[in-house]
Amino acid sequence: MTVQKSHEEGTSETRVASLVADLTLEEKVGQLVGAYIGSMGGHDISVEDAKELVVDTHVGTIAAFGIGVSKYHDAKKVTEISNELQRTALEETRHGIPLLLPVDAVHGHAYVHGAAVFPHGLGMAATRNASYAETGGEITATEMRATGANLNYGPTCDVARDPRWGRTFETYGESPLLCGQFAAAAIRGLESGADSPPVAATAKHFPAYGEPEAGEDAAAVDRSSSTIHQLFLPPFVEAIDAGASIVMPCYNSIDGEPAHGSHRYLTELLRERLGFEGAVLSDWGGIDHLHEDHRVTVDQRDSAKRAITAGLDQVSIGREEYAEHFRSLVEDGEISEERVDEAVTRILEVKERLGLFEDPFVDVEEVVDVVGAPAHREAALQSARESQTLLQNEDDLLPLESDLGSILVTGPNADSMRHQFGGWSVQHPEDGAGSTVLDGIEAAVGEETTVHYEEGATMTETLDLEAVEEAAEVSDAAVVVVGENWYYHEFGPKQLVGETGEFPTRSQLTLSDAQQELLETVHETGTPVVLVVIGGRPLAVEWAAENVPSILFSYYPGSEGGEAIADVLFGEYNPSGKLPISVPRSEGDLPQRFNYFAHPTPIGDDEHPNSYDPLFAFGHGESYTEFECRDLTVSAEIIGPAQSLEATVTVENAGERAGDWALDFFLTDEVSSRVRPVREHVAFTKVSLEPGETTTATVEIPNAALGVTDSDGRKTVEPGSFELTCEDESVTFDVRD
Repeated sequence: MTVQKSHEEGTSETRVASLVADLTLEEKVGQLVGAYIGSMGGHDISVEDAKELVVDTHVGTIAAFGIGVSKYHDAKKVTEISNELQRTALEETRHGIPLLLPVDAVHGHAYVHGAAVFPHGLGMAATRNASYAETGGEITATEMRATGANLNYGPTCDVARDPRWGRTFETYGESPLLCGQFAAAAIRGLESGADSPPVAATAKHFPAYGEPEAGEDAAAVDRSSSTIHQLFLPPFVEAIDAGASIVMPCYNSIDGEPAHGSHRYLTELLRERLGFEGAVLSDWGGIDHLHEDHRVTVDQRDSAKRAITAGLDQVSIGREEYAEHFRSLVEDGEISEERVDEAVTRILEVKERLGLFEDPFVDVEEVVDVVGAPAHREAALQSARESQTLLQNEDDLLPLESDLGSILVTGPNADSMRHQFGGWSVQHPEDGAGSTVLDGIEAAVGEETTVHYEEGATMTETLDLEAVEEAAEVSDAAVVVVGENWYYHEFGPKQLVGETGEFPTRSQLTLSDAQQELLETVHETGTPVVLVVIGGRPLAVEWAAENVPSILFSYYPGSEGGEAIADVLFGEYNPSGKLPISVPRSEGDLPQRFNYFAHPTPIGDDEHPNSYDPLFAFGHGESYTEFECRDLTVSAEIIGPAQSLEATVTVENAGERAGDWALDFFLTDEVSSRVRPVREHVAFTKVSLEPGETTTATVEIPNAALGVTDSDGRKTVEPGSFELTCEDESVTFDVRD
């Protein structure tokens, strides 16, 4: 295959500058818009339509597979389409500029059949092992590039501050530290080019998305400036430092300014203060929201003007409409061509760095050997194993014996790969896509064990509970697998997951009535029950916590989730996951956060002074062995205001099984000039110990963690005393001038 060179030799900057200088205005504005293949928002775009947009409108980005393109999930087919689109761009346009081909690969290349699908963000953060996120990024990049995709709309850097929010599962939880560390690791993996050319990673959704009012997706994030700087921005700082090529704004307004049209956020904060030099790409309909929903502009053209003036570089699905708006805005003198050149340069620099000008094509015959390769699936399996979080295990019901006489497996998520994948994945995984919980249990038990399977309930309807009851009565144990289904954003789209008002919804964090009835039916038989929760949010399972011996939170565990869950249930793997988010007792108890701000308690409420009393706290997770922590120390009892310090704790495996144990470290500023959270997550690590083995774990407490954040985002380390805690251990140190 002959690849047309589209610019002269020299440095990347010189080549891109030369190309920009040779482009017409129409060719430039084409690079500032994207399109997609599929049906959405009243537009139905075929592959041929997309090719016409590339030729006639000079569109520089095409989302070739993912949402809205359900007929294109076969690995070879999407690879052929990628090559066809790139061939059109190179051979049928004047400069032969290759295309960016983006996809939402937020937990593996999950929109392609057979891919290695990793746990979603919450599950990844539960591992407390950021190397899994980096490995996942490397594998995702390899599988993406094998199919021709080169831009990942991920990872999600948002801090989940309201679990009602439908995108909670994508995040790394409620700790800014976890969100930053895991997002940065994923970006390093995607951008590394370790086993393939790199993928452009997107840090989204800047600057604050994770606490929309009432948990409603895209509602205003009406929080103070100091809170935005202290709790929402740190993950983006980490992401930028890790080398993210792209930043995507959030849909929300903050302090009255929609991020997609805010010069304050996209230029003053992102570029001038945080030093981001890459490209800013819109979220899907984020520019149209300016006039349709936020009502800060009069029409689409006005929105285009506000967005590009604010600092946006590309309208991800702008098509010919936005290309025409940008052209007319320049010709009418409302925006400068220099601003267009700046945006085009950033887009072309991404393409240059990805090596697309040299060769954007991929081998259709090799893709089947790359997507879902055994080593990739094994990495997904290990991530899923370490994500499993044992919430309780009364009377040591777990692990189960593999030679039980009989076992009941029931529940809507017991045999559903679709629900196990969660959102941003193929809607109907093919055979061989992975292992369900039922698959995993059947493979784990001995030949003499009878496995009774009864679905028992869908998400919202009971199914033959008499058969469930009969099977439970003759079983030695029952595994009830409940939770949530496949969804994204506001638990939709409704044509895929059910009509509005059905479970799951923002207003309900408890199990649906049907699932609760199924659980109670099994419980009433007296058979020992293990509850497995597969879902994207911390569901309020207070009844289960009071009545069910063992509860395992499995998040959305991905393609290998069934095997990983079975490994934990039968003791092949000792669970080590720790909650990255608090589990509330009910919706009425929200918000529930470990880092709530210090405040007075109401007069007369002395008996119940702490309204932040979750069912299961952030950082909770049990093991099949017993770990003991002692002797927490710091490297210095007195430090200066510019110093960091180290903390060391001794950990012993006092039980009879080998296991891993994650440690979270929290800091409390005893006295500060501004109100701070009662504790802040400042470090985490993980140890692996044999029975009877002891080790010391050491972490750094960075100087920045000591600082008080003001309304302008400035951090100041003030003199005074600090308390550091880990498990039940604590130590104090002083900062002095």
